[in-house]
Amino acid sequence: MTAALPTRTAALSDARIVERGEDGTVLPMLVWAPGPGWRMLSSAVLGGGWDERHWVVNAQVRGGYRRMDTYRHLSTIAAEAGLRGPGVGLMTAASVRDVRRAAEEGAEALVTAGVGVHGWAATTGPSTAGPPPAGTINIIAALPVPLSPAAYVNAVATATEAKVQALLDAGLDASGTPTDAVCVAAPVAGDGQVEEMFMGPRSVWGARLARTVHAATYQACLHDRVTRERERDERRAPVR
Repeated sequence: MTAALPTRTAALSDARIVERGEDGTVLPMLVWAPGPGWRMLSSAVLGGGWDERHWVVNAQVRGGYRRMDTYRHLSTIAAEAGLRGPGVGLMTAASVRDVRRAAEEGAEALVTAGVGVHGWAATTGPSTAGPPPAGTINIIAALPVPLSPAAYVNAVATATEAKVQALLDAGLDASGTPTDAVCVAAPVAGDGQVEEMFMGPRSVWGARLARTVHAATYQACLHDRVTRERERDERRAPVR
């Protein structure tokens, strides 16, 4: 089923980088605040699940983050940034300033990536009750058409498939990091509007979503991988 003509633009291009002070350190965060009229499905600690949300924040934290009160921490960060109403809070130790954006025909994606800790989802290994070492690929995707509840779930699956494809294309033998998170946003359906029912990678909007998430994730992961390799080589270089 094809959705009615979009009534609004996703406008992830309106997202901005702002700075905050924390424990004597200046840290950046990515803020997208489209306001009311958006429903989001997210795996985030703050504002996760499926409901109307007014904003998304992707906050950079220092490496080695071990706080267990992430919900409270993100709530405080959002409040201090002047964000009001319900929202989604993501967190990463990756460089938020290195965010990558891709767009196609109204579908948009913003991705930050830290791939220092990465691997395959289905593997044997130690588990932990606390947050694992920070890596994190955070995906924020937005579409300009309303989605049915099932389409939101399908969109998250499609975005995740595209992320894995991007990791492999970037030369990383992995399906993700232990702390990856995703948020898919779409406008709430108005009177007479038809909700998009299908978001698989071969549907019209699912294909656009997949390509934008893949493009942004590939660029973010490649940049992080190359940066880490360069820093490693510089540390190994003999002192002259």
